[in-house]
Amino acid sequence: MGQIELRAVDRIFRIGDTRVHALKAISLSIEAGEYLTVMGPSGSGKSTLLNILGLLDRPDHGEYLLEGREVGTLPPDQQAGVRSRRIGFVFQSFHLVPRLSAADNIALPMMLAGVPARERRRRVAAALAGVGLEDRADHRPQQLSGGQRQRVAIARATIMQPALLLADEPTGNLDRATGAEVTQLLEALNHGGTTLIVVTHDPVMGERARRRLLLDDGGLADDRRR
Repeated sequence: MGQIELRAVDRIFRIGDTRVHALKAISLSIEAGEYLTVMGPSGSGKSTLLNILGLLDRPDHGEYLLEGREVGTLPPDQQAGVRSRRIGFVFQSFHLVPRLSAADNIALPMMLAGVPARERRRRVAAALAGVGLEDRADHRPQQLSGGQRQRVAIARATIMQPALLLADEPTGNLDRATGAEVTQLLEALNHGGTTLIVVTHDPVMGERARRRLLLDDGGLADDRRR
């Protein structure tokens, strides 16, 4: 059994009288430490799949097992606990809190989890060093470049040492050179053992992963290993 098991997962949205079948009987097994990209045209179900894997949404049918535990049907409070401890998120638009400094943005998941202040300070300092932003600790997001914001977002996403890192178009708002730097940072985390799943439209990034999933009209059209 893999770290992630999806078994015949369906997700159906109802818009007025219309049923939109966003995911259709998706079955997947993903091993711990894998690096895979999810590609496909707009509306193919990529973000829906990522939201289900991240416990931001739940399937209408099927099972989602994370590290051998059925998590897709857990009550919301238990899902939130799994999400905070085991899953990290990186988004295209960074999702940083504007009024907080880089250091405080990174510390936020630990504050919510009740990590003591001294331990928070130690881990934030290490995280800032890890993404090369020691001299930007007190800067707010609007004082940072796009690449620096994404580095803060990655540090925040990994500060709880999650087993699974989900990235939704992480280089979409960055120029090519900065995007390459962010990609290398994500891949370094994967080399350290973190399972990395990246949704992307970028064919260059899509080909970097050792495994590529192709979605089309809510179904799994291709599962290719390199």
